[in-house]
Amino acid sequence: MSHLQRLEAWQRAGRQVDHRGHTVFLAEAGSPAAAGGETLICIHGFPTSSFDWQPLWSALQRRFARVLSPDMIGFGFSAKPRGYHYSIFDQADLFESLLRARGITRFHIFAHDYGDTVAQELIARHEDRRARGDDSLILQSVVLLNGGLFPETHRAARVQKLLLSPIGPLISWLTTEQNFMPKFSAVFGPDTKPSTEELQAFWRTIDFNRGQRNMHRLIRYIPERRANRERWVGALQHTGVPRRFIDGALDPISGAHMAERYRELIPNPDIVLLPTIGHYPQTEAPEAVLDAFLAFHERLGTP
Repeated sequence: MSHLQRLEAWQRAGRQVDHRGHTVFLAEAGSPAAAGGETLICIHGFPTSSFDWQPLWSALQRRFARVLSPDMIGFGFSAKPRGYHYSIFDQADLFESLLRARGITRFHIFAHDYGDTVAQELIARHEDRRARGDDSLILQSVVLLNGGLFPETHRAARVQKLLLSPIGPLISWLTTEQNFMPKFSAVFGPDTKPSTEELQAFWRTIDFNRGQRNMHRLIRYIPERRANRERWVGALQHTGVPRRFIDGALDPISGAHMAERYRELIPNPDIVLLPTIGHYPQTEAPEAVLDAFLAFHERLGTP
């Protein structure tokens, strides 16, 4: 099956759920009967979608009773409303509502890029509930892939800076498949670049519902990270939730320099560095990522 065929199959297999009156695409494996087992939520990055997890999906289904990965609002095959207030807090609300609607009270996180920041907010909420003695949702573990965990260490790409500038709306409107491909390919490792067909699949999830025209709105997560640094970095530093950071070292945005900062700021840091990999480890080196992820859960004794 070609990569584009896998994308089409992924879209067909998903379902639609509601978030604040908007349609959200959800990839979901498992069933309500399995709700007593272990649940994993996979949180994708900017500017892509849940399809980023497809190379790992079958293995994750075998390991967990339930696996959920929505295209967050504004991304992938979900609604991309123009006047919407996109925020990390709202995306965290989306995940909590999905869990509560399914009667799930305990869950694990696997996150990447933008999704790392959503995970940090979910960690902070877990600690807030714990302080209140509220056990309605319990976060059991977190595995993070390349992302801007520390805003002072994040190295935004030139196009991200332009999207944040006054000409951001124009950059969004001028983004095409042709000018997207080389810029996007640049964040991958030199020996693990995506094929043309893989780039086309990434673009299809972005272009769905003309999503590229929203990128200047979605990119506001970068200043949002700075504004909430104390909450989100503090949550990562002080939580008792087991966590591991798997990092593609050659990522120009959040590579080895982010892992080094993680080592400086996080007590007893658990880091797996992938020396030849870039910003998308789950698609560049899925077997290595899966090995590191499963070894972490074996160590935890996840059932």
